[in-house]
Amino acid sequence: MRTDPLLVLITIVVALIFDFVNGFHDSANSIATVVSTRVLSPRLAVLWAATFNFIAAFFLGTAVAKTIGSGMVHLDYVNQYVVLAGLFGAIVWDLFTWWWGLPTSSSHALIGGYAGAAMANAAVHQGFRSVFRVIIPQGWYKTLTFIVVAPVIGLVLGFLFMLAVYWIFRRSAPHPVDRLFRRLQLLSAAAYSLGHGANDAQKTMGIIAGHSIRGDS
Repeated sequence: MRTDPLLVLITIVVALIFDFVNGFHDSANSIATVVSTRVLSPRLAVLWAATFNFIAAFFLGTAVAKTIGSGMVHLDYVNQYVVLAGLFGAIVWDLFTWWWGLPTSSSHALIGGYAGAAMANAAVHQGFRSVFRVIIPQGWYKTLTFIVVAPVIGLVLGFLFMLAVYWIFRRSAPHPVDRLFRRLQLLSAAAYSLGHGANDAQKTMGIIAGHSIRGDS
C-alpha cells in the first residue's frame, strides 16, 4: 500500500515542530555556558551549536537513529498515523513540562509516545492481547537502564574532572586560567553539540526512517 505524499509532508512538518520544541527545551544546554560567560553572543552561539549538531550524523554515524527506528518497536505495528500520534504526544508533553518548568527528557517523551501509539494501533486492529508484542525488549532494556545510569556517570565524571582541573591549575594565576577556559568553552560547546547531534537529535529522524524502511503507510 503506497504512502500518501500529503501525509508524509504533514509528518515531516510535525517532526520539524517537535525538533523546534526540543530545541528550546533541551538543546540550549549546549550553549548556556558560552552565552552566560559572554564568550559568544546568543546568535553566534546558536549557529555554533547548530553547525556541530548538523555535521554529527556525517562524522559519528546514525546508530542511535537505527536503534530508535527499528530497535524499540516492531515495525509491523507502525504506520504513518502511529508516527504522527507519537510526535504529537511528545510535543504536547514537552510543552506542558516547559510550562511547568520540569527538567524532563524530550527524547524519552518521543520514544514513549511512539511506543504508546504503536501499542494502541495493535490493540485496535488485533486486540489487547497483542499490545505487548509491539515492544522489542532488548531496545528498552538499554534505554531504561541508562535513564538511571547516565546521571550517575555524569556525576562521577564531573567530580573527577573538577578535581583534575583544581590540581592541574593549583599554582596558576586566575587571569590566564580564565582566558584559557573562555577559549576552551568553544571546544566544550562544540563537543556537546556533536554529542547531541549523534544522539538526541537523531531520534526524530530514526522514527521517520524506521517507518520508511517498512515501506508502507
